[in-house]
Amino acid sequence: MRAHLARVDAVLVQAVIAAALSFAHLHDVASAAGQDGWKAWAYPVSVDLLLVAAWRRLRSGEAKAAGWCWFLIALAASLGANIATAGLLDLDHVPAWLRILVAGWPAVAFLGGTLLVHSSPTTHDETSDAVDQETPEDIEDQEDAPDPAPEPPAPPAVEPVPAPPPVTVPAALVEHARKVAAEHHARTGTAIDTPTLRARLGVPPPMADAIAAQLT
Repeated sequence: MRAHLARVDAVLVQAVIAAALSFAHLHDVASAAGQDGWKAWAYPVSVDLLLVAAWRRLRSGEAKAAGWCWFLIALAASLGANIATAGLLDLDHVPAWLRILVAGWPAVAFLGGTLLVHSSPTTHDETSDAVDQETPEDIEDQEDAPDPAPEPPAPPAVEPVPAPPPVTVPAALVEHARKVAAEHHARTGTAIDTPTLRARLGVPPPMADAIAAQLT
C-alpha cells in the first residue's frame, strides 16, 4: 500500500511540475505577444482546459476523431510555447504571425471546448438509458410470460410415383386381336370389351389395355 501511494505521489508531483512549467511558458509567450495583465494568465488556463476536455472525450470512447483533433491542437499550442521560450524565439521582438496566433487563440479554444463539452448524446447512450430504466416488475413479467407454442413439424415431402413404362405390343398380336374382336362382333353384334379381350388373348391387364387402345 505504501509503495502504491509513493508511486502515485511521484506521478502527481511530476504532473504538477510539468503543468507549472508549461503554464509559465504559455504566460510568457502571451505576454510577449502583447497580451498583458490578467489576459496573459488566461491563455495557459484555456489551453489546459481544452486539453482536459479533449482527454475526457477520448476516455468516453465517443467521437474519437474530434477528441484527437482538439487534443493535438491544444498539445501543439503547449509544445509551441515550450519550444519558443527555450531560446529559439526572441521574446523582445515577437514576429507578426505569432501575435496573430496568440490573438486568435481564444476563439479557437472557445469553439473546441464548446464542441467537446456540449455535444448531443449518441444512440448508444439512449439505448443504454432505456435498458437502465426497466423496472424489476417489467423483468418479472418477461420471465413469467408463457413460452410460445412450438410450430408443428412440416409434413414429409411426398415423392412422385414414377409412371409405368410403356407396353410394347407386337404387331402380330395386334392382328390376332383384331381377328378375335371381329369374330366377337360377328357373333354377338357388340364390340368386344377389354376384360373379354384379355381373357381371350391371355395377356396381362396393361398389355390388354394397350391392345384395346390400338383396336379403337
